[in-house]
Amino acid sequence: MGDRDIYEVKLGDEFLMSSYFVDGEVALADCGLRALSGDGLSVVVGGLGLGYTAAAVLEHDKVGELLVVEYLPPVIGWHQQEKVPLGKILNADQRCRYVQGDFFALSACEAGFDPDMPGRKLDAILLDIDHSPRALLNDASKPFYSEAGLTRLASHLVPGGVFGFWSNEPPDAPFTELLRRVFPSVEVHEVDFHNPFQDRMATNTVYVGML
Repeated sequence: MGDRDIYEVKLGDEFLMSSYFVDGEVALADCGLRALSGDGLSVVVGGLGLGYTAAAVLEHDKVGELLVVEYLPPVIGWHQQEKVPLGKILNADQRCRYVQGDFFALSACEAGFDPDMPGRKLDAILLDIDHSPRALLNDASKPFYSEAGLTRLASHLVPGGVFGFWSNEPPDAPFTELLRRVFPSVEVHEVDFHNPFQDRMATNTVYVGML
């Protein structure tokens, strides 16, 4: 729009994200990490996209290491080759490491997310892959959105660890209740912003579950 370059990500005919509005992606990092204290925090971001959640995580000095789990090798390649604006920022930060893999399969696996340290427990896991708990990119991720699936996810967190989840939809009461069956404390943050393509206000939701 205007003289500004806009980057968009599509998977087939599925629209995933635009660089024009990234409020929800940034809020996922900020809301998730706000719940944590201490330094040298270990963080996983599920879904690289255009890198906005990952870059927002690295804005926090208390983060010691970031693993970005991305299923599609070309998406990692865009960043490594700096074909997208935030690639240079992520590549220059020694705290950031890309992990090519299926986030949902890794979550269900005892070895977890860090191939260099199987079974590693993390301070925060932030997820931005599916559109919402109900609008999935692939039905294969459906088992994740259950009490058993989220319990397995929580097993990869340290005591006091945080799970953050981004949704493209307003707050979902059944999903909030599901989170409360796994996490002792749950916060729901609404993120409102103007969508210029539809010329209306839109709402994303960031859910934060704390052990």
